[in-house]
Amino acid sequence: MDTKTKSHWETVYETKSPEQLSWTQEIPKTSLALLRSLGLKKNAKIIDIGGGDSKFADFLLDEGFENITVLDISAKALDKAKLRLGDKAQKISWVASDITEFKPATTFDIWHDRATFHFLTDSDQIAKYTETARNFVSGYLIIGTFSDDGPTKCSGLQIRQYNEETLAKELENGFDKMSCLTEDHITPFGTTQNFLFCSFKRQ
Repeated sequence: MDTKTKSHWETVYETKSPEQLSWTQEIPKTSLALLRSLGLKKNAKIIDIGGGDSKFADFLLDEGFENITVLDISAKALDKAKLRLGDKAQKISWVASDITEFKPATTFDIWHDRATFHFLTDSDQIAKYTETARNFVSGYLIIGTFSDDGPTKCSGLQIRQYNEETLAKELENGFDKMSCLTEDHITPFGTTQNFLFCSFKRQ
């Protein structure tokens, strides 16, 4: 594991509250809308990549989904989410892992990633990510990254911007693009970040 990267994210979640983190969303509207559009059964296997302390899993539970996994490189982020969810946390599988080293024990119907993929800036990292997705996604992939009009850095780290074509190209070997949209995310401190969201179907 990249211990420097892990240390960075552990420090972020140890020292900052949700309202101090740019990616915080009270309601993950776009992710939920894309998920709902797929007409999934409640026992669909869903993984949230880089889910951390996100409330996406909370909403999935509220909507009756029964098979949820949340992965994040930061164990502290997952601990915060578990604390917030209380007893409901037992209904979720929690995985502390770098996504580029993740070895799933099962396939997933849905792979959701909001704001993890764009932190992978070299071709080796991207290749590992896409290979895992190809091998372990049996249904759909929903991914949200910074767009060409979005930030170039986040949390002090360089990121990789995407547009509809460049994101689809990274995933073309294994996934067919279904739909894409851009949206402005307003951070808790009032700045704007432009995101690209795309959904893909496993070939």
